[in-house]
Amino acid sequence: MFYLFLVLALAILGLVIFRIWTLRLAANAVKTAPQLGAILPVAGGTIHHTDTGPRDGQAVVLIHGLAGNLRNFNYGMVEDLSREFRVIVIDRPGSGYSRRDADGLAALPAQAAMVWELLDKLGVEKPVLVGHSLGGALALSMALDARERVGALALLCPLTAGISEPPPVFKPLAIRSGGMRRFIGHTLAAPISRITSKRVLSEVFAPETAPDDFMSRGGGALGLRPEAFINAAADLNEAHAHMPVQAGRYATDLDVPGGILFGAGDNLLSPQLHGQPMEAFGLSHETLPGRGHMIPVTAPRECAEFVRRMAKLSR
Repeated sequence: MFYLFLVLALAILGLVIFRIWTLRLAANAVKTAPQLGAILPVAGGTIHHTDTGPRDGQAVVLIHGLAGNLRNFNYGMVEDLSREFRVIVIDRPGSGYSRRDADGLAALPAQAAMVWELLDKLGVEKPVLVGHSLGGALALSMALDARERVGALALLCPLTAGISEPPPVFKPLAIRSGGMRRFIGHTLAAPISRITSKRVLSEVFAPETAPDDFMSRGGGALGLRPEAFINAAADLNEAHAHMPVQAGRYATDLDVPGGILFGAGDNLLSPQLHGQPMEAFGLSHETLPGRGHMIPVTAPRECAEFVRRMAKLSR
């Protein structure tokens, strides 16, 4: 009996230590990557965004991927595009400094409705939707549900089809129980992520290398907050459930000009699965040799030029 109590006491002590460590990591994350823009309320939460460039320019909306935030576009794309476009960069609902009020709002159609409400409040019409990774899936969802409102699509390494299982680096997020996601998020997730951050970034950026300042300039530190893990896990599970349904609508409901740009060496999403097949639905497809999944960070000039070309196709 003594040993049972000892084991229980050590387990509780361990959880307390991890909880304190989590709180410190979260506080440091906010200092390392502070809020950059304004936060507006929408039905179901709030959306943090920046809004730069000429107000009378064509609107370009940049949407980041799974477990990311708007700082992922901080490596030149925003500055480049802002010279001629009105550039709106968002934290997806539940990501970065945006908030959503329920796990069910992680579903792509629900996120799409929240983003459209934000764009309505900003007076944006016929935007070019630029979605990276899961942000590409969200841009497609926005186009499927309101194609007449979209000028064009410029998708960067997008998730476009259902997948049987997530890439290995994201498997720790595949937790169906909301309660378990919260327990892990408030205790173990951040410390483990801190310990494994170099390996994780190596896998996400492969075959390229993550910049040394990605935790600050690129917003990587914000992934060490409890809500980042909890909401990214909800995003992953909702995307897994919804993508086959979404992909089934392309043939009948996807009627928007645009294209897809992939890193030829993408280690997370295959260009052959998520890029080339979309040509059948009217989207062009091209690749960047030697590049991986994080091209908004590693190839911002090429991404900006791609967006410009897609913007010329706007209706």
